[in-house]
Amino acid sequence: MSAVDVAVLGRIGYDLYSEEPHVPLPQVRRFSRYLGGSSANMAVGLARLGARTGIIGCVGDDSLSRFLLDFLRAESVETSHVSTAPGFLPSLCLTEVCPPDKFPQVFYRHEAVDTKLDATDEDLDYAASGRMFVTNGTSLCASPSRESTYRAMERAKTAGCRVVLDVDYRSMSWRKPEEAGLAIRLALPLVDVLIGNQLELKLVAGAEDLDEATRKLQAAGVPMLVSKLGDLGTRVWTGGDSVYLPPYSVAVCTTIGAGDGFASGFLYAMLQGLPVIECLHYGNAAAAIVVSRLSCSEAMPVLSEVEEMMRQQRKGY
Repeated sequence: MSAVDVAVLGRIGYDLYSEEPHVPLPQVRRFSRYLGGSSANMAVGLARLGARTGIIGCVGDDSLSRFLLDFLRAESVETSHVSTAPGFLPSLCLTEVCPPDKFPQVFYRHEAVDTKLDATDEDLDYAASGRMFVTNGTSLCASPSRESTYRAMERAKTAGCRVVLDVDYRSMSWRKPEEAGLAIRLALPLVDVLIGNQLELKLVAGAEDLDEATRKLQAAGVPMLVSKLGDLGTRVWTGGDSVYLPPYSVAVCTTIGAGDGFASGFLYAMLQGLPVIECLHYGNAAAAIVVSRLSCSEAMPVLSEVEEMMRQQRKGY
């Protein structure tokens, strides 16, 4: 078994981004293709920053799946625990690009191959082999990936790994929002770090506002709660304390992937044992770089870019 710092479990998807800014999606004729999916994006982000990263997932036996695997390998993401489900296809996402704040997406996720992940004992051992295990809520949307995800979280938690769950709510993957909230609440006893935006944290907590959601999630025993506040910044709760950092200021190309970039930077810094405020700076810097570029996976920065962004932005703090 290869040694990794972090094992990531979840969807490996195919993204098409419009090459025609400010053209409505129904009229777009030209797209560029990229690897996508929250888990795959984070795996690439962590690997580019220097973390030894492996991914557990499921792809098809089609040419698009081959592209996705080739891309991951070229990014030094270890793929020996990516299984194949012949006859099923990766999810597809098409994105309109209208900077600075309009990026509507269309998802195709009917019987998506990532939901066919049926983890083996070897996969579960791999999930627990690093210092951190990362997954997302979309992996809980259908069987057998739902059971595979719960089992991997359980194995990693028992082994002493830090277990990270990014809510990653995608409405088209669920019959009802309440079902997504329930699926993630059932996982909370296994979670060390919960990451979500305001809508997602309210959904998980079954709360009307963010303050109530925060109280309920802390009462549920979540050790670290990371609340992404969009253009208002990010706040982290650990125990009874909270740490806040405003967002970095950059020219926006597309906001798609900002959360995956933030998580990559934040979690990389956690792996280095840095204080929470420093983790937030790494997360903000990575997110700022991603939003200044097109796409998610190929926009992920390397460590030197993150460090330079932090030097530039901290002059204003």
